[in-house]
Amino acid sequence: MSAHDSSTNRFVSHLTRNTIALILAGGRGSRLKNMTDWRAKPAVPFGGKFRIIDFPLSNCVNSGIRKIGVLTQYKSDSLIRHIQQGWGFLRGEFGEYVDLMPAQQRHNENSWYLGTADAIYQNIDILRSRNPEHILVLAGDHIYKMDYGAMLADHVAKRADLTIGCIEVSLEEASAFGVMDVDDYRRVKAFVEKPEHPPVMPGRTDTALASMGIYIFNADFLFEQLIKDADNLESSHDFGHDIIPAVIRDHIVNAYPFLDLQSGVQSYWRDVGTIDAYWAANMELISVHPDLNLYENKWPIWTYQEQTPPAKFVFDEEDRRGMAVDSMISGGCVVSGATVRHSLLFSNVRVNSYSMIEDTIVLPDVNIGRHCRITRAIIEKGCDIPEGTVIGENPEEDAVRYHVSPSGIILVTPEMLGVKRHYVR
Repeated sequence: MSAHDSSTNRFVSHLTRNTIALILAGGRGSRLKNMTDWRAKPAVPFGGKFRIIDFPLSNCVNSGIRKIGVLTQYKSDSLIRHIQQGWGFLRGEFGEYVDLMPAQQRHNENSWYLGTADAIYQNIDILRSRNPEHILVLAGDHIYKMDYGAMLADHVAKRADLTIGCIEVSLEEASAFGVMDVDDYRRVKAFVEKPEHPPVMPGRTDTALASMGIYIFNADFLFEQLIKDADNLESSHDFGHDIIPAVIRDHIVNAYPFLDLQSGVQSYWRDVGTIDAYWAANMELISVHPDLNLYENKWPIWTYQEQTPPAKFVFDEEDRRGMAVDSMISGGCVVSGATVRHSLLFSNVRVNSYSMIEDTIVLPDVNIGRHCRITRAIIEKGCDIPEGTVIGENPEEDAVRYHVSPSGIILVTPEMLGVKRHYVR
């Protein structure tokens, strides 16, 4: 390593040590339908053994940012338990923590978090007492691997007041995002939420810069803007609708494209906010060379997982063979004389004899009876699928009992099978 590299690394480590990350994890995520009936969206299982929130949390830890607040609100018990069980390894004596910051009505006894900006404003006294230089604001519901240290270094080099992480999207996709109009130096000239006619990138005709919901603020600047916004009775107290548009004209707001540092191409990022997007992102993991590689050790995704025995495949008869092909099978699973193809089985799933599971995500603690055929489905945690059940072959019949997404993915929950629950972890 050269002296220059060493100096650069020390510079970045200084920035990350003096940064607090705030993960906004209080939203319901209603587009995931019944999957968020009993849990917040960041607590939804993903990728065989993880929860969605493990990705921004792991990005923080891997980036050297170890002062983290998780802002919770909607049905947060499973999220809180997951963080307590899986993220208690940071050392308080070194100034490291993952703090839970639930809505406490600290500034108004009559209201909970009213928007993304208000959620942070309601904790402004806590944040000020910790005296950070920068505050990194993150969404708790996206899947990606990102080094926030590089973004922090760019923020300081540009002398920005605010830096917005962004991805390149087609103009057709852009209307679903907050979109930036930037100049040739990445200075943001305008920010528009879900525009009908999105602005294009400089030198491009078919691509826009969309916000990832990742913001780096100089801490004092953020506090000033939050107070100003809180005093505005006409504000919706949201970063995209209110804070960002209000500061663009008189302050330095820069865009930070999330690109692979070596190739310069768009890095992997997924919003798994709909049933179709959630199913597709999980299915991508099964491919031979997935864009998101969970099997490399340079940037691990940390999580909590209960101790389970290895997955087991039993019976080897001509019509009764326990097997899985092009699939991810987690610990505690038993595939007993059944076939699993191009599917993900989370922990403690049992698939019984003569059943066929294909293109399906099966969440933890599910039992699938004998002689079942299940295709292009998401089976929620705790389901007990009766013997002989067929799912995914007759859309009209499926729609009567289950939720069917626009692209035909079938979501099955215990309630849809006649089991009345009042809670799920």
